[in-house]
Amino acid sequence: MAPIWVLPQYFAMIETCGARRVVALSSTSLFVKNDSSDHGEKHIACCLAEGERALRAWAEAQGVEWVILRPTLIYGCGRDRNLSEIVRFVRRWGFFPLMGQAGGLRQPVHAEDVAAACVSALTMPAAANRAYNLSGGETLSYREMVCRVFSTVGKLPHLVTIPRWLFRLGVTVLHLLPRYRHWTVEMAERMNRDLVFDHADAARDLGFSPRPFRLSLEDLPT
Repeated sequence: MAPIWVLPQYFAMIETCGARRVVALSSTSLFVKNDSSDHGEKHIACCLAEGERALRAWAEAQGVEWVILRPTLIYGCGRDRNLSEIVRFVRRWGFFPLMGQAGGLRQPVHAEDVAAACVSALTMPAAANRAYNLSGGETLSYREMVCRVFSTVGKLPHLVTIPRWLFRLGVTVLHLLPRYRHWTVEMAERMNRDLVFDHADAARDLGFSPRPFRLSLEDLPT
């Protein structure tokens, strides 16, 4: 497993292995971050788009089937960089900052459901040469998602609404800590944007049936 944008470095190895189908994980960030004002986020979206383009071009030239899977916000096993970061922040500081009402909709998808989709995509005939969005089995607001994190770690929700200018200042301060250097104001602004993707095609062709968002103790980082 590796980011899709490094996949071209391994095309020769894949050819040597005689692969007949390649399943690659991309991300819905391809659509979410392509118009971001943050240079780093926009670069990620460009890398995802180029990785997908390179895979399709190479596979078609080689006569290899390709399948691209684009998960939404992945969580699970305490090893993700999404909800696990919220968990660590809540544990350390006892509160979580939100910009505005944080009513933007989210569809967290469990890592095990993404893995099952990868396995299915290897063999399902209908999946050949197609791209699929993989969203979670439940749609909820960003605020509710954070509240469930508090509940799972055994704390009462303590949410602090912060205006944009103060959030920008806070992010600048947090950048002094290595763990939070990837946090951006744009991430906070997306708390109020709906990031919802339909996975009906994946359900039809891959048998994709994601679980609702139920954060368990096993999903928390140690």
